[in-house]
Amino acid sequence: MKHTREEMVNSVPQTGFFGHPRGLGILFFVEFWERFSYYGMRAILVYYMYDKIINGGLGMEQTTAASIASMYGALIFMTGIVGGWLADRVIGSRRALMYGAVLIMAGHIAMSLPFGVPAFLASMFLIIVGSGLMKPNISNVVGGLYHKSDDRMDAGFVIFYMSVNMGALASPFIVGALQKNYNYHTGFLAAAIGMALALITYIIFQRRSLGLVGLEPSHPLTADEKVKYTKVITISVIALIAVFVITYMTGGLTFGTFSILVTVLGVVLPIIYFRMMYISRDVTSTEKNRLLAYIPLFIAGVMFWSIQEQGANVLSIFAKEKTQLDLNQLFGIDFTVPAAWFQSINPFFIVLLAPFISSLWSKLGKYNPSTPLKFALGLFFAGISFLVMIIPAMTSGSELYNPLWLVLSFLLCVIGELCLSPTGSSVSVKLAPEAFSSQMLSLWFLTNASAQAINAQLVKLVEPMGYTNYFAFIGGLALFLFVILLLLNKWVTRKMEGIH
Repeated sequence: MKHTREEMVNSVPQTGFFGHPRGLGILFFVEFWERFSYYGMRAILVYYMYDKIINGGLGMEQTTAASIASMYGALIFMTGIVGGWLADRVIGSRRALMYGAVLIMAGHIAMSLPFGVPAFLASMFLIIVGSGLMKPNISNVVGGLYHKSDDRMDAGFVIFYMSVNMGALASPFIVGALQKNYNYHTGFLAAAIGMALALITYIIFQRRSLGLVGLEPSHPLTADEKVKYTKVITISVIALIAVFVITYMTGGLTFGTFSILVTVLGVVLPIIYFRMMYISRDVTSTEKNRLLAYIPLFIAGVMFWSIQEQGANVLSIFAKEKTQLDLNQLFGIDFTVPAAWFQSINPFFIVLLAPFISSLWSKLGKYNPSTPLKFALGLFFAGISFLVMIIPAMTSGSELYNPLWLVLSFLLCVIGELCLSPTGSSVSVKLAPEAFSSQMLSLWFLTNASAQAINAQLVKLVEPMGYTNYFAFIGGLALFLFVILLLLNKWVTRKMEGIH
């Protein structure tokens, strides 16, 4: 690298945003609008896919729509691994971030155009690739604003991640209202405008606010590696194109076969990651024990995210089709709730409850639950969030559900998320072998990718099983793993070799 970390940090104005580096304000704004565009589009995406063509939708089956929504989420997390590698080895975080923002904006613009399935597929491709470039690298740039010994760094990340929840909270209200009062493409256009605001702000202010941070790859390829990887990537791309052409010509290129491929990738990728680290000569015996301890935590993470991410497809469809949205029928209020608004419940409760959960862990002191127990609590609340949906089904018959049951389900899952998600990020860093310190966090992100890849198949069970049996099955599976993790608590704690 041409510049040391100290030189890069010193090139950034260290005040200007509530006592933090000026660049944090720019990145906060960019992330807010990027998350606004992502969660706004996702809030109405599944409806757009299965709504009738006459209503402006694509006319897909509900099961197919839910499966595609899961594949979409899985691929975004999977491409993040590629985006992180490209930034570290080839183009640097800043260029990766900007290229990603351009592709995401183009994807939302494509979705706002009334060109049916071709525009939809183009949009999905652009947003998946763009998110893979942007998602891991904007966080990396945030960390680069501070010296490693700077006490402000943790607080800076808290401020930054607030932008994620603020964007996720606001966008379903706006995009959902636009879709309800106008049409789907108007809602998607709002997401495109949000992303455009993020990109314009970044282009104008990034140079003076971010200095030298992220301009260069942290571990650039050597000349020999460039030749090697060029050959590998070229051959891989040609092979991939050949597979797509052959399957298309033989009629095998369908959403169903593609969903199976994504599911296989979701299962195989973490196995490859684990094996690569475990057999590495750079990993000590102590670190191998910690990797073994990480396996049940990883599986618990996959189970949790499987339930949490179904809030954007299974529960999203349930909100529209099975929930009483006409408040006049419930409270005598002349208003019909847009189904997309339910997507704001999760970030609302996170913003509301996060300070209390964080304070609780601090106050418990030596009685603070161990990492495996926090994971177990996450599974417990996630499982209960699905099982609670059985209660109104047993009493309401064919009537529409009271929306408060859905609110309760989201609330329970958020409590589980606050137990498991921050702990997962933290323990991934703590248990990481020294030689794979950065890649271990990528492995943690794969819990979400694997969960959504598996969901691409799980959601197909809703139709044959019915909602009641489906909620019971998934919720029961989570509680089963909750019990298993409780039984493994001492073993996992012992294998963690002093890490808590």
